Amino acid sequence: MADSKKKKKIEEKPEETPAPAEPVEAPAESQEDKAAGLQQKLDAEHEAHLRLAAEYDNFRKRTQKEKDASYANGKADAIAKLLPVYDNLARALAQDTQDAAYKKGVEMTMTELERIFQALGVEVFGTVGDAFDPQLHNAVMHVEDENLGENVLAQVFQKGFRLGDRVIRFAMVQVAN
Repeated sequence: MADSKKKKKIEEKPEETPAPAEPVEAPAESQEDKAAGLQQKLDAEHEAHLRLAAEYDNFRKRTQKEKDASYANGKADAIAKLLPVYDNLARALAQDTQDAAYKKGVEMTMTELERIFQALGVEVFGTVGDAFDPQLHNAVMHVEDENLGENVLAQVFQKGFRLGDRVIRFAMVQVAN
C-alpha cells in the first residue's frame, strides 16, 4: 500500500505550468516612437528652462536699470528743489546795495551753490546770444531785433539746468527774429 500511496501522491501532484517564455520584444517602431516622444519632452523642458533663464536675466537687467534710474531721479529732484534758492540768490546779487558785507555774503553763498552744482554734474545754460533750441529753451517772448541773428536768445528770464542729458528746468527766454 505504501507504493500505491506514493503513486497517488505523484499522480495527484499538479502538473507544472510551463515556464514563461522570454519577454516578447516590442516592435522596433514602438521603441523609436518612445525615443522620439522622450526627445520631444526633453526638448520642451530644455526650451522652458532657456526661457526661464532669459526671463530671469531680463528681470535682473530691468531691476538694475530701475535702481540706477531711481538714484538719478532722486538727484534731479533734489537739485530741482534747490533751484528757487539759486534764483533768489541771483535776484539778490542783481540788486544794488550799500552794504558791502551783505553783498559779499550773498556772493559767497551763490559761489558755493554753483560749486555744489558743478560737483553734482549740473550744467547751467541759457545765456544771451546762444542759439534757440526748443529742446532746452522755453520761448515766452519774441522780439524783432536787427542787431541779433535769427533764432538767437535776446533775453534770459530764468536760467536752465540739466543733469547729463536730462533737462531739470528749461531756460525761460526771449527769442529774436
